[in-house]
Amino acid sequence: ELVLKVRIQTPNLRENDFIEIELDRQELTYKELLRVSCRELGVNPEHVQKIRKLPNTMLRKDKDVARLQDFQELELVLTVSDKNLLFRVSTLSEQSGYNKKASELTY
Repeated sequence: ELVLKVRIQTPNLRENDFIEIELDRQELTYKELLRVSCRELGVNPEHVQKIRKLPNTMLRKDKDVARLQDFQELELVLTVSDKNLLFRVSTLSEQSGYNKKASELTY
């Protein structure tokens, strides 16, 4: 598996944490990256204008995705002008795999 850090580009929010996603190394395609990223972040793939490898490289094709390395940081740049979209996205607690007890642990 290839582990990547992904987030939605939101320059106006103070906190914009990354989530980690896993991609099968046998299926490293742009389409699969888009599908998994959107599913994990709760975004409609039709609203994604581009995927940016930080700090400033746009991913365009399967070969670009194949060159990614573990823990590289990516952003989904959305085309939707409705700024409220981000607040309509399902919260982490609504997504499968979310562990509420783990989120309440204090260190």
